[in-house]
Amino acid sequence: MPHRSTEILPKGAEHRPAVDVVILTHDQRHLRRKLLHTKGDDVVMLDLREPVQLGHGDLLVTESGDCIEVVAAPEELYEIRSRDTLHLTELAWHLGNRHLTAQLEEGRILILRDHVIRDMLAGLGATITEVCEPFHPVRGAYHAAGGHGHGHDHH
Repeated sequence: MPHRSTEILPKGAEHRPAVDVVILTHDQRHLRRKLLHTKGDDVVMLDLREPVQLGHGDLLVTESGDCIEVVAAPEELYEIRSRDTLHLTELAWHLGNRHLTAQLEEGRILILRDHVIRDMLAGLGATITEVCEPFHPVRGAYHAAGGHGHGHDHH
């Protein structure tokens, strides 16, 4: 029978040491109710009142008080670099205009691999490199306004 979790602690919160980990992609970290399989070959039933976006390092607290750490899985991404800051801003605008999920950092943008988008960005003068790393995209404004903030203050 799976363990049950209805509570999430944000990364850095006081807690007991984690007894296991669950490794999830960015899409898999957006959920409300789901059976999660841990690295230790256990199962946890996450059952929350509303959908959340779990972050790398968040903790699922089981009914017994055990903590299971959420780990962001490496994903196949494109790293996009530009000639300068203005060019990076232009590239970000083109990605946003297509409503693509993106991780924005100083000096680079990360997106999920899509050959059509890669070709568009190359045509715009971007330098594109295939990378495999955890993906932490920016949450949309609509999610931040009425959805789950990462502070977990409603739990």
